[in-house]
Formats: sequence, structure tokens, C-alpha cells
Amino acid sequence: MTSRRSFLKSTAVLSAGLLMAPELFAAHKKRYIGVQLYTVRDAMAKDPVATLAKVSKVGFNSVEGATYTGTQKFYGMEPAEFKKVLGDNGLIMPSGHFMLGEGMPTTKGTIANEWQKAVDDAAAVGLKYMVCAYLLDSERGTLDHYKETADKLNKAGEIAKKAGIQLCYHNHDFEFASQDGKYPYDVLLNSTEADLVKMEMDIYWMYRAKQDPIAMFQKHPGRFPLWHVKDMDNTPKQMFTEVGNGVIPFKKIFAHAKTAGLKYFFNEQDICPGDPFVSITKSYNYIKANRFHV
Repeated sequence: MTSRRSFLKSTAVLSAGLLMAPELFAAHKKRYIGVQLYTVRDAMAKDPVATLAKVSKVGFNSVEGATYTGTQKFYGMEPAEFKKVLGDNGLIMPSGHFMLGEGMPTTKGTIANEWQKAVDDAAAVGLKYMVCAYLLDSERGTLDHYKETADKLNKAGEIAKKAGIQLCYHNHDFEFASQDGKYPYDVLLNSTEADLVKMEMDIYWMYRAKQDPIAMFQKHPGRFPLWHVKDMDNTPKQMFTEVGNGVIPFKKIFAHAKTAGLKYFFNEQDICPGDPFVSITKSYNYIKANRFHV
């Protein structure tokens, strides 16, 4: 009886503590540090299973996919098989990149061609976000053209939403080439429905375009659930570098994660000076040491 009374008393105290301080319970929430698989694209092309194991060994527990469009497979695998490989390595893939497809009309698995199948396959893997990764030169144009693109994104976002997936748009720097005093990026942001199309902010490209990420978060709170965390070196060429090795003030930026609506972020380094696994390990260690978690 004494043991039982002690157990019940301890349970009651713990429960009361959680009610008064729910943040204690929240502290046990799973924290994700992700990597964009484009960074290790050559290795993924040769042996995706071994590469995912290696990514997991570095410490990453989430990834963002870079291929599907054109093959309608995830690194050569059907959704169920790919999901199993992820799970076997303790990984999730909450987000993946896809193409608009207007400039590649015969290519399947794009927003313009067999989007429903892409959505169905994404849902089967467990994606929460599908990202329009890039606009080809032929898919850019006047501000009116960007408005038309925004309409297409809205429609694609409606289809994704029915499957429980959020559509996002990933920026580079060309969206900040001013036209008549306006940025195409602002047209995309303001001409899409906030619940149908959100943004994946590539922080490097924002800085390359001389834009202020924090000001963007404050102007459009909650609109940026995904980030690409990549750094810029301190040279005239402003090249990609490992996180913490460059000039972007990530500590300051992460302080505004809640305003942005951040849910997941992915380390990405388009070009590495040598072995990309050396680069992503350096970035991971810096990210972890500075507690950049979501």
C-alpha cells in the first residue's frame, strides 16, 4: 500500500507540474535537423540506400528530396520502398522539390503534368510539403506572367491541400530583379492564397539578392514554414560555404523562427570544395552546437 500511495502521490505531483509548466513536457519534443539531398546528389545517384545511411550517421534526422520530376520515382524507388529505406535509417522526409513544368511540357511529375500522381506519391512517402523548386528561364517573364504563375500555384495548392500537403515556393535571386519598381517575388507572394501557397525561404539567395529575411518574416508572418540554411563566404564571389563559416547571421535569423512560422529547415550547399559529406558534417555540428532546432 505504501508503494502504491507513493506512486499515486508522485504521479499527481508530476501531473500538476506539467499543468503549471507545460514547457517541461514540450522540451521532450523531437527536434529535427535536416539536409537537402541535392547537396549529396552524386552519391544519391550512385547508391541512395548507402547515402541515406551515411546522412543519418552524420546526425541528420530529416531530409528534403530533390528528385521525382521526370522519373516519378524517389531516387529510383517507388514510394513504399523509399519510405521504408528512410524509416530503416531513422529519417523522415517532410518535404520534397518538384518543378512547375510549363517549360518542359512532356516531362511528367510536375505541377503542369500529372500533378495528381505526384501528390499521391508524395502522400504515400509522408511528405507534408511539396515545393516548387525553380522557374526555368522560359517560365519567367513580365509581372503579369508571374501573376499567371501564381494562379497555377494556387490551383496546385488546392490539389495538394486535399491530400493534407502544403504547397510552397522556393526562391532564388532572380525573383528580385525589379520590374517597374516591383519584385516578381512580391507578386508571387501577394497573388497566392496564404493557406494554399507558402514559401520555402532560401536564406543564402535572399542575402545574395540583398534582401532582409527578418523584415520578410515580419511583413508576412507565418508564411515561411520551410528554410534552406546555407551560408555565404566572405569573398567577392559570395560562394556557398558551410554553415557558420560565412557571413550570414543565423543566430539572429533563428531568433525570428516563430514569427516566420518555421516548421522544418534543411542545410544545403549547392557546391562543396571537396567531399560534400565533410561539408554537411561541419554544417551539422555548427547547427547542433548553436541549438538551431525546430
